[in-house]
Amino acid sequence: MARAVAGSEINILEHHSSFRKYRLLLPYQAFVSCVSGFLILAASTHSAAQWKEAAPGYAFVFPRDHASHPDFKIEWWYYTGNLKTADGRRFGYQVTFFRVGIDHTPVNPSTWAVRDLYMTHLAVSDAQGSRYRFAQKLTRGGPGLAGAKVDTYYTWNEDWSAGLTGTGQQHALKASDKQVGIDLLLDEGKPPAIHGLNGINQKGAREGNASHYYSLTRMPTRGTLTIDGERFTVSGQSWMDHEFSTSFLEPEQRGWDWFSIQLSDNRELMLYRMRRADGSHDPRSSGTLIDAAGKTTHLSNGDFTLTPGRSTFTSKNGAVYPTEWTIAVPAHKIALTVTTPLADQELSLVQSTGIAYWEGIIDVAGRSGSQAVTGAGYLEMTGYHGSLGRIFLGS
Repeated sequence: MARAVAGSEINILEHHSSFRKYRLLLPYQAFVSCVSGFLILAASTHSAAQWKEAAPGYAFVFPRDHASHPDFKIEWWYYTGNLKTADGRRFGYQVTFFRVGIDHTPVNPSTWAVRDLYMTHLAVSDAQGSRYRFAQKLTRGGPGLAGAKVDTYYTWNEDWSAGLTGTGQQHALKASDKQVGIDLLLDEGKPPAIHGLNGINQKGAREGNASHYYSLTRMPTRGTLTIDGERFTVSGQSWMDHEFSTSFLEPEQRGWDWFSIQLSDNRELMLYRMRRADGSHDPRSSGTLIDAAGKTTHLSNGDFTLTPGRSTFTSKNGAVYPTEWTIAVPAHKIALTVTTPLADQELSLVQSTGIAYWEGIIDVAGRSGSQAVTGAGYLEMTGYHGSLGRIFLGS
């Protein structure tokens, strides 16, 4: 599902090429104001003549499509996972590498010219310890500071990185900050699951408001994670999303609720609904059911329901997030209840990029036909703190 970045109303770096220099010299609040200005610039300077739009008929090829697609304005590599220690202590993690295009073909020949902005979010959830910690990096693409390769899969933001190992058989994730860190190796597990129809995942009414989107839905994972200085050896399952496009939320779209679920019968389920400001759901909401062998079935908006329950979490930002859901996919006789062991999993970047969203571990229980199923996964809820459509489009 599309993940979003956003900003305030300040654009003071439009006339400066030495973005990294300003990051080193300016106080933090001034720096994030600079970043916010670039994000507004990215959202407001869409040029179809320069940036590609997702078009029907795209044929995915792997491992080629793990790598970067710089002709598209927005791209992200998104990993989430449910991991445990040898004695059963449970953790979740999220690490996301964003690339946001600023100027497709900079006129300035300097290596400091701003073509892309790179943002990375890192979070760890500790269910037993009732802890949620997160960190971020905001860096312009410059002479080696941050980037994403096009000939092989490797993206980095300073000393944080994600990509294929030397053998090309595993994904390696490394990121650490004062309170949180991960160092993980992931096998691909099942083949990539392509979302949408005919190579695109439609996001809005306008032609071209779509993305190319696939997932690796059940990745055996092992390694270490750190939270508040404590280091744990962990293993479990991860989920990877890779999406690239040149489209933003349409003015009436406020945010979304996105679920990635790994069921005990070796199937996976990805569902999202786009929420509008008037409380209705966009008919382009959709999902994918992946069977045990990796075969995908597209689910349109009318094929499933997502219903929030009574349990909620109210954040310090005043956002009220539903933390209990019921899911129904009638044609496949799937009925599930979703809960979370940790209510506070809001990644709040209000003081920097101006956004806050809930992203966390979930538990799943229910039935598939006559069989009981359980599962785990991740839930993302955006647009509960302000409208992402308004942030992007000024609407």
